[in-house]
Amino acid sequence: MRTLFPVTLLTAFLAVTAAPAQVRHVVVISIDGFPARILRDPALPFTTLHRMAREGAIADGMTPVNPTVTWPNHTAMVTGVAPDRHGVLYNGLVVRTGEGKAPKIEPWVDKKELVLAPTVYDAARAAGMTTAEIDWVAIYPTSTVTWSFPEQPKPDQPEVREMIADGVVSEDEIRNWGHSPINVHDDAWVRAAAHILEKHKPNLLLLHTLTTDSTHHTYGPDSLAGNTALILADRNVAQVLAAIDRAGLRDSTAVLVVSDHGFRGFRHVIHPNAILRERGLLRDAADCDAWTISEGGTAMVYVTRESKRAATAAALREAFRDVPGIARVIPPEEFAAAGYPKWTPGGRMADLVLAAEPGYAFDGAIRGDAVSDVPAGATPGAHGYLNSDPDMQEILVAWGAGIRPGSKLGLVPNVDVAPTIARLLGLPWPAGRGTALTQILSGSPSK
Repeated sequence: MRTLFPVTLLTAFLAVTAAPAQVRHVVVISIDGFPARILRDPALPFTTLHRMAREGAIADGMTPVNPTVTWPNHTAMVTGVAPDRHGVLYNGLVVRTGEGKAPKIEPWVDKKELVLAPTVYDAARAAGMTTAEIDWVAIYPTSTVTWSFPEQPKPDQPEVREMIADGVVSEDEIRNWGHSPINVHDDAWVRAAAHILEKHKPNLLLLHTLTTDSTHHTYGPDSLAGNTALILADRNVAQVLAAIDRAGLRDSTAVLVVSDHGFRGFRHVIHPNAILRERGLLRDAADCDAWTISEGGTAMVYVTRESKRAATAAALREAFRDVPGIARVIPPEEFAAAGYPKWTPGGRMADLVLAAEPGYAFDGAIRGDAVSDVPAGATPGAHGYLNSDPDMQEILVAWGAGIRPGSKLGLVPNVDVAPTIARLLGLPWPAGRGTALTQILSGSPSK
C-alpha cells in the first residue's frame, strides 16, 4: 500500500491560494450519468441548470478519466488526478482472492486504503473547515467529513438520528432503505443535503444522486425515461438552491453541478469470460487462468494463475483477436497514455484492457456465445467506454459567489474540479494535480 503524505503536513508547505473574498461555502452536486450533449439539447426543460448557466458559467463538457465509471471519476474530481495516481479503478477495490481464482470488487474498504491521493475535503478539514457528504463515493469511513448521510444510512448514525428527530426522514424510511427504489433514495439524499445546509452550514458539501444512472442503464440515453430522470435531477438541484437561500448562504456559496460520465446505448453484448472458457482458460470463478471484469464499454483482463503467466499471456493475445465488437486490445505499454496505473505483479491494474466499439458492451457471463444481441425491445445503456468517446463527456455548470457571470468554457478535464474548489475556498493545493478553472472565477483574469 502506498504511504500518503499527511494532509496536516501538506498544508504546512503549500502556499494558500487566495479565494474570491465572498466565498465561504462550496456545494458540489454530482448527477450520475448525465451526458454533456444532452444538457446542450435546447428542447429539454432543464430550467434550473440553464438558469445557472446563464447567470454563472458552463463548460461544453468535461473529459472523464479512464475507466469512465462512477468511483474513479468522482475520485478524480476530488483529488485532481487520474487513476494512475489515485488508484481507484472500479466502484470499489479489486481484491485478489487466490491463485487461480477470480478477483472480486469490494466496495466497503477503508478510504485510506482505497484512495491513494489526498482529497479536497481532506484539505478543507486540515484547514479547520467543516465538510459534509451525502452519498459520495470512495469516502468511507468519513474521518475527514464533519457530517455524513451515506449511501446506506443506518438509524444509529449520528446525522441520521438527528434527521429522524427533526422529521427530515422517518425511521421506517431508513429501516426499509434496502427495499426502496433509487428515486426514493435520491429524494432522501436531497432532503439530507438541504437539512445539513440549513442546520450546519458546512464550508464544503458533496452530494451525489443516482436515479439518472440507473434509468440510463435500463432504458438508455435519449429515452423518455432517461430524459425524465434528468429533468427530475434538474428539479432536485433547484431544491438544493432553495435550501441555500433558506440558510442565508446565497451570497457566500458557489455551486458546481457536475456528472461523472456520459452514456451510450448498445445492441450487442460481448462475453469475454465465455471466450476464455471456450479457450480453456477458465472453468469457473474458483478455477481460472484468467478472468475479465466488465466495466461496460471496457473490460479488464487479469491473469489469475501466476504459475502459468507466460502461457496465459500468449493465449490472451490470441483469444480476443478478431472478436466482433472489440475495437482495441490495450496492452500494458499503452496504459500510461490512457491514464491507467502501471501494471505491477499482484497489483490493482489488469494485464489487458479491452475496448468496445460503439453499439457493443461487455458483460461478465461465463457461458454462451462470444457475442449476443440484447433482447428484442430492450434499449440498455452503458458507460465505461474510452474517454476519447464524446458520448462519455460530463457536465459542468458553476453558479453563485465567486463565479464570473456569463463565463463559458470549452471541453475541460474533470481533474480540474478539485483545484477549482480549492481556489474558491482559499485552500492550499499542490501543482500537478489539475488546474483551477480561473476563467470562470470572479476576481481572476479571464483567458
